[in-house]
Order: sequence, then structure tokens, then C-alpha cells
Amino acid sequence: MAKGYFITLEGIDGCGKSTQAKLLYQHLQTKGCRVLLTREPGGTDLAEEIRRVILTPGKEELDPMAEILLYAASRAQHVNYLIKPALEAGQVVVSERFVHSSLAYQGYGLGWDLKLIRDINSLATGDIQPDLIFLLDSTPETSGKRVAKRSKINGHNTDRIEMRGLSFQDRVRTGFLKLAQEDPSIILINTAGKSINAVFLEITGILSEKLNI
Repeated sequence: MAKGYFITLEGIDGCGKSTQAKLLYQHLQTKGCRVLLTREPGGTDLAEEIRRVILTPGKEELDPMAEILLYAASRAQHVNYLIKPALEAGQVVVSERFVHSSLAYQGYGLGWDLKLIRDINSLATGDIQPDLIFLLDSTPETSGKRVAKRSKINGHNTDRIEMRGLSFQDRVRTGFLKLAQEDPSIILINTAGKSINAVFLEITGILSEKLNI
């Protein structure tokens, strides 16, 4: 592959992004691709520290503008120290979340101006955009059950974003669906009633057409 290829997976909390990202990473490796698997917020040591600040509940409420800027700061670090170099080296980058998450969560979820969020993230990313976006669509009720089960198994407490509840996740889902209607680079995958393998086969089928692998 002459140049890199940037794939992101989007969706509300608990929709299955992490599972599908790991499966896709393994699949691409078997096809002989050099692959970077990463996530947002996070990816680098410093960006992971910002992730901890954003997601860890505390006594002090996180101001919405501070939240937008923290995500953008994490993303700037992620792009410049990890994603951009990998793409320039010809790797396939698979990331859980990117700018569309900020639009859905802080824009539609919290009601902040979408243009403002786009402008801030344009500065943060240097206008680097995914080549392909998979939006895994799931209802807040179904995803909420997955989050609760995952937290119980892993012994993790609910994070600051998950604590906002089903109505918030419903607004975020609505936002993602609106974004998908406007952006042809977003591939909507309906996960309702489908097994993990069925969703994975749908993703790899689409990807094989795009990359011819």
C-alpha cells in the first residue's frame, strides 16, 4: 500500500467498537497489512492522561467547554505523535473514535455549536480525516446493558460520560445518525440482533471492496 489508510469506528458507549476494532486489527494483519490499533481519547501516554481527567468522576463538575477543549487537546497529541506518522509510513490506522464523536457527544449530546466543535478540531487535527468510518448503531438500552455487564466483569466504575444516562446516549445516537445522513464516508452498520461475527463480516466485506484485500 503506497500510502496509509485511516479507519475509524464510531457509536455510542457499549455499541461494540472495541471488539470490532480488535477483530479488524487482527484481520488486517493476516492480510499482510502493517496496522496501528488505537483509541480516543488516548493513544499516547499524554493523551491517555487527558483521557483519565475527562472520564474520571470527581467532586468538580467538568465544564462543557473544558470538555470540548480537553478532547481536542488529546486528539492533537494523538494525531501528531501517532496517527500522522503511521499514515506517512504507509500503515493502516484503526481508531476507536475520532472527530465525529466530539460532534455527536459534545454537539448533539450537550447541545454545543457544531461549527465551533468542527473549527476547534480542525485546528487540533490539521484537517486529517478518516478514509472510512464505520458507525455501529445500537439502542441506548442495549448498549447500556453491555456497559453494565462489562463494568461488572472488569470491576470498573461507571465513567463520567456513561453516568449521563440513557437520555444523553439517545441524543448522541440521534446525532450520529444525522451525521451519517450528511457524510457519505460514514458507513452505517445496524447491529440490532446481529452476532459479533455477523457485524465483523459486514465490516470486512465493505473493507475488502475499498482496499481490494
